[in-house]
Amino acid sequence: MTVPTLLLPAATDAVDPVAGDGQLITAALVGIAVLVLLITVVKLHPFLSLTIGSLVVGLVATMPMVDTVAAFTKGFGETSANVGILVALGAMFGKLLADSGGADAVVDAIVGRSSPRVLPWAMAGIGALIGLPMFFEIGLVLLLPIVFLVARRSEQNVVALGIPALAGLSAMHAFVPPHPGPLIAIDAVGADLGTTLGLGILVALPTIVVAGPLFGMLAARWVRIPAPTTFERTNVPEHGARPSFGATVATILLPIVLMMAKAVVDVLEVDNWVGTALDFLGTPIIALLISVLVAMVVFGRGARMSRDEVMKIVEGSLPGVAGIILIVGAGGGFKETLIETGIAQVVADWVSESGFSVLVVAWLVAVGIRLATGSATVATVTAAGIMAPIAEGLGSVETSLLVLAIGAGSVFFSHVNDAGFWLVKEYFRMDVPQTIKTWSLMETVLSVTGLGVVLLADLVVGLL
Repeated sequence: MTVPTLLLPAATDAVDPVAGDGQLITAALVGIAVLVLLITVVKLHPFLSLTIGSLVVGLVATMPMVDTVAAFTKGFGETSANVGILVALGAMFGKLLADSGGADAVVDAIVGRSSPRVLPWAMAGIGALIGLPMFFEIGLVLLLPIVFLVARRSEQNVVALGIPALAGLSAMHAFVPPHPGPLIAIDAVGADLGTTLGLGILVALPTIVVAGPLFGMLAARWVRIPAPTTFERTNVPEHGARPSFGATVATILLPIVLMMAKAVVDVLEVDNWVGTALDFLGTPIIALLISVLVAMVVFGRGARMSRDEVMKIVEGSLPGVAGIILIVGAGGGFKETLIETGIAQVVADWVSESGFSVLVVAWLVAVGIRLATGSATVATVTAAGIMAPIAEGLGSVETSLLVLAIGAGSVFFSHVNDAGFWLVKEYFRMDVPQTIKTWSLMETVLSVTGLGVVLLADLVVGLL
C-alpha cells in the first residue's frame, strides 16, 4: 500500500523546536532572504552564502550558535560523503567522454542518419544522451557547436535545433542522477536512488518531447537566428581516432544499467549470490567507479591515448567540480540547520494539515528559490531541506516523486540572475528579449510539464 500525497500524517521522531512556530518561520524567511541577497546582490559565492545563511537561521531561531555550527558541519559532512564522491566520479566520466571524441561519435552517428524533419528530434536525443553522464555546463559547451554545425549544413534556423538539444540536456540535469541536483534531493529526503533513477528517466522523456521539439517549433517562429560561422569548437580531441558509436553508448549506459539492476533486485527481494552481487555492483559509488575505469580503457584505447594522457584527463576533471562539491556540502549544512532548529518540521506539519499536494508545494518552494537566486542547486538544496520531514510519511515511490517535483521546480524560468541564461544568450548571439522567448520559456515549459508528468505518475501509483 502506498501513502496518499494529499493529506499526510506529521512526521515522526521530530526534532524539538528551539522556538515558537512564528519565530521559526521568521527565521526561515530571514535566512532565505539573506541567502538570496548574498547571492544576487552581494554576488557572494553560494558556498559562503549558504554558510552565512545557516548561521542567520540559527541566530534568529534562538538556537545556540555552537549547536548551529554543529548542525551545519554535520550536514556538510554527511552530504559531502554521500554526494561529493559521485560528483567527482561523474566529472571524470564526462571529461573522458568529451576529450576522447566519444561524444562526437554518438553525435555524428545520430545526425548522419536523420532527415531535416527528424533533426530536431535527433538533437533532443543527443542532448538527453550526452546529458546522462555530463554536467550541464560541460554538455552545453559540447552541444552548442554541434547544433551550429548541423544548422549550417541543413540550412535550418538554429533555434529549431538548439531548443530540443537544450531541453534534453536540461531535463537530465533536473531529473536524473548522478547529476548534483537529484543526488542532493535524494540524500536529503532519503529516497531510493534506483527508484528515482528509473522514474526520473520516465518523467524526463515526455518532458523533453514537449519542451524540446514541440516547443522548439513555436520558438523558431518567434526568433530566427542564423548559425554563427566563426564559432570555434572547444574540447576538440588531439587524436584523429575516437571510440566507436556502439562502445561509447554501451559505456554511457553502464552505470545506469548497474543501478537499475540493483533497484530490480531490491524490489524483487532476490536473496542469493546474484542478488548480493548486483546489490553491491549497483551501489552508486561502485557503479560509477566501475564505469570510470571502463571508460578509461574503452575511451582511451578508442582514441589511441597513452596511459599518461588518460590520467591527465582524469586529473583535469576535478578542479572544475571543486566548487560544486563545496556548494553541495554547504547545502547539506543548510538543510541540517533547518531540521535541527525545527523549521522543517513546522513546514511539514503545515503541509500535512493544509490539504495541498505535497508534490505541488515542493515544486512551488523550489520555483520560488530558483526565481530569487537563479541557482537550480540552491533551489534544490533549500526545497529538499524544507520538505525532508514530510518524506518520512511517504512510500518509496512517492519519495522519489517528491525528488522529481523539486527537480522540476528548480529549473523554472531561467532569467538574468542565472549563469545559464547568459551562456545561452552569448553562444546563440541573441539579445535579452530573444533569450527570454526561447531559453527562458523552454525552461518554464520543461518545469511545468515535468510537474504534470510527476502528478500523473503519482495518480497512477495511487490507483495501484
